[in-house]
Parts: sequence; C-alpha cells; structure tokens
Amino acid sequence: MTSSPTPAHQARLRPSRALRGLVEFFRLEAAAGITLIVAAVLALIAANSPFAGLYSAFQDMPVQIRIGALDLAKPALLWINDGLMAIFFLLVALEIKREALTGQLAGREQLVMPLVCAAAGVAVPALLFIALNHDDGAAMRGWAVPTATDIAFALGVLALLGSRVPVGMKLLLSTIAVVDDLIAIVIIALFYSHGMSLVALGLAAVALAAMWVLNRLHVTRLAPYLLLGVVLWVCVLKSGVHATLAGVATGLMIPHVDRRNAVPDEIEHSPLEYLEHALHPWVAYAILPLFAFANAGLALGGIDAGAMLSALPMGIVLGLVIGKPVGIVAAAVAMRALGWAKFPAGMDLRAMLGLGVLCGIGFTMSLFIASLAYHQPAQYDGAVLGILGASLLAAVIGFAWLRAVLPARAAGTD
Repeated sequence: MTSSPTPAHQARLRPSRALRGLVEFFRLEAAAGITLIVAAVLALIAANSPFAGLYSAFQDMPVQIRIGALDLAKPALLWINDGLMAIFFLLVALEIKREALTGQLAGREQLVMPLVCAAAGVAVPALLFIALNHDDGAAMRGWAVPTATDIAFALGVLALLGSRVPVGMKLLLSTIAVVDDLIAIVIIALFYSHGMSLVALGLAAVALAAMWVLNRLHVTRLAPYLLLGVVLWVCVLKSGVHATLAGVATGLMIPHVDRRNAVPDEIEHSPLEYLEHALHPWVAYAILPLFAFANAGLALGGIDAGAMLSALPMGIVLGLVIGKPVGIVAAAVAMRALGWAKFPAGMDLRAMLGLGVLCGIGFTMSLFIASLAYHQPAQYDGAVLGILGASLLAAVIGFAWLRAVLPARAAGTD
C-alpha cells in the first residue's frame, strides 16, 4: 500500500513559480511571433491589393487630442509609432529591470555571455552597413537598422522546432534580445532625437523626479507612477527626444519589491511584475501586430529586382543575416576559449550558429529605427525591403539549420 505524498514531497513535485513563469513567457512570445508574421503578411497584401488606398488612408488618418492648451494632432501611423510603442518600450524596460535585479542579468556568470554576444551582434552588423553605405550620407542615418533582434519573432521560429530546442538556448536568445533592446534604447536616445526644447525637457525632469521621490517613499501603488508616466510622455513628445523613451524611463521607475502572496500556488508579484504580467498580452497581441501592420505595408509594384541589390537594403540584409551570427558566434567562442563563460547546456557550436542566425530576425525594432532614420519614402521603402527580406532569410535559414543540427528529444526532457 502506497502512502500519500507529504506536503514537502508535493512541493518538490510541483514546478517552481519561476519555471512556470518562464514557460508562460516563452509560450506567449512564441505565439506573439506568429501573430507578428500574420500582421506583416496582411500589411503586404493590403498594400499590394485593390485595398491599397484604404491602407494608406488608415496610415494617414488624422487623430487629435485636445485638452485646454494642450493640442496633440498626428496621423494614425505616428500615434502608433510614438504612442502605442511607448507602451511596448515600457514593457521592455520592466523586463530589463526585472532581469537586472532578480533574473538572468543579475549575476556575472549569467550576464557575461549574453552581454558580450549582444554587443558584438550590434557592432558587426553596423560595421557591415557602414561599409556598404559610407558614401551616402542620407542612407547612413539608418546605420542602426540592422542591429536589432525581434525576440517574439525569433522565439516563434524556435517554437516550430518543439522539444528539439533546449531551454538554455531559449534563455540565451531571450537574454541577448533583452540586452539588444537596451542597446537600441541608448542608440535611439543618442542618435535619433532632434530639435530639443529645454522647457519641455525640464518639465519631463520634474515628472521623472516625482517618480523617484515616490520610489524613495516606498509607494507601491501603480496609479501615481502611470499618471506621471503619461505626463512624462507628453513632455518628452514635445521636447524633441523620441517619445518612446518616456516609456523606458517610466518602466525603470516602477518599484520591484518582494511581496509574497498568501496563496502559495499564485505567482508572486511585485508592482513591476504585476504591471509586466498585465501588459504582456496587450503588447504581444495588439500593439506589436498593429505596429507591424501599419509599418510593413510595402508596395511591391514599383520595385524592380535590382532594388534589392542597392546599397541600403543590401547593407541591412548583410548586417542581419551575416553580421548578427558572425558577431554573436565569434563573441561566444571567444568567451568560451578564455574560460569566461560556457555554452548553455544542450548547445554546441552548431547550435550557437543557428541561434546567431535567428538573432538576425530584426523586424519590429528594425522597422521602428527605420521609421526614425528615414523620412523620404524611397529610402524608407528600401529599408523595409531589406528588413523584410533579411528577417525572412534569417527565419528560414535558422529554422532549417537548427532542425538539422538539434537532435530530436522527448518532450519534457529539459
């Protein structure tokens, strides 16, 4: 006769809250990647169909918000890129802060490999783009376009490989993408701001200081931070600094404290984790697909075959498809050779190469940087052509390579 398991034994059998949260994160990101693909395909169909006029009218539709002397009037495309994407960057900042305090970026051992790989994965693509476009000053504004990685898209491709993918590979990919996003935020702040208003920046500093004071007073209610975040967004929008950086600043000011729930099986949430958990589905299934639909609609009718071979799109393609894996794999091999870091469990050099190729899926962040860099339609269309082509190539090559080199395994072996 078998005895009933003790509470302690049941606790050991139950997956940890961290593991359950990790599984939920990967499922959500993978599904979000598939949703992004669908949105981009729909945009291409809309832009190359009898509905092209409606698609352009949607992008240019005027939207105005007026409260007293405050008047914000922008076309729908800019509301999506400046407004809704600020929420995306808020979520990115929340993830970065959580990872830095209690996650994969909290310790040196976990941080060395993704930090160095991400830095190399930004530098090499940028250098390749510059090598091809250094004679064209206008094209050079987009040097940062091929430096980004779209974590949702990349994890969506990994999801198609099922149980072949070791958890260590998913963790490394997601951590590289988080560091990559942090670098992209710095790049946007330094290189894609213009015509700054000192008055608006001063008001933004006051709002940011108020959030810092709330932190020092140990205020954990989200409402004051979010209200100040809206004020900060308006001030940053009017300052000349790109408005999405207000989302970053707000996210970094949300407190992350260890508040344990009374019910053991519920996820433990600090205010930061609560907001991150609440925003994630909205960003994954609404904001990012809407962004992709609004920005990926490239009219292919006027593009000849030679357009893809021009310096601007080729710089993006080479940067993402060649530069990303070369930078990431070279950095990872150097880290291992120096004894500073090891490959994750279940990964060899061939698997690392496949991961590097998948990091060449730039998509969301690349499209976003392109929208900041290029204001001439011809240049922007060339950038979109390069981004879509590179992301498709990276996804197909990465999937095929990893399917060939990763051994089939029974589900749950990790």
